[in-house]
Amino acid sequence: MSLSTHVLDTTRGVPAVGIPVRLERRDPGDQDSWTVVATGHTDETGRLRDWVPPHEWGAGVWRLVFDVWGYFDGGFFPEVVVIFTVTAPDQHYHVPLLLSPFGYTTYRGS
Repeated sequence: MSLSTHVLDTTRGVPAVGIPVRLERRDPGDQDSWTVVATGHTDETGRLRDWVPPHEWGAGVWRLVFDVWGYFDGGFFPEVVVIFTVTAPDQHYHVPLLLSPFGYTTYRGS
C-alpha cells in the first residue's frame, strides 16, 4: 500500500531534483473532479517516496501531476500528468518519469 516516483532528466543523464509533484484521486461520483491527496518535491536522487498517507491510499483512478515548467525554465510541457488505475492497493506502485524539454516517457515500475 505505497506509491513512489522517480524523475530522470534524460537530456543531462541525471536525476531531476526539486520537481513539485502532487497526487490526486478521481472522485468516483464525478469523473471531472479530483482531490489532492499528497504533495512533495523530488529529492537529490530524483525520487519521491513515503509521501502518501496510508489511510488515503486505495483502489481507484489516480493521477500524478509533475510541475516541470520551472525545472526546464519554460519548455514545451508546463506539466506532465500521468493517470493510472490502482486495482490492488496492497501492492507497491512505482511510476517513473523519463523527462526532456520536449518529451517524456512513463511506465509502471517495480
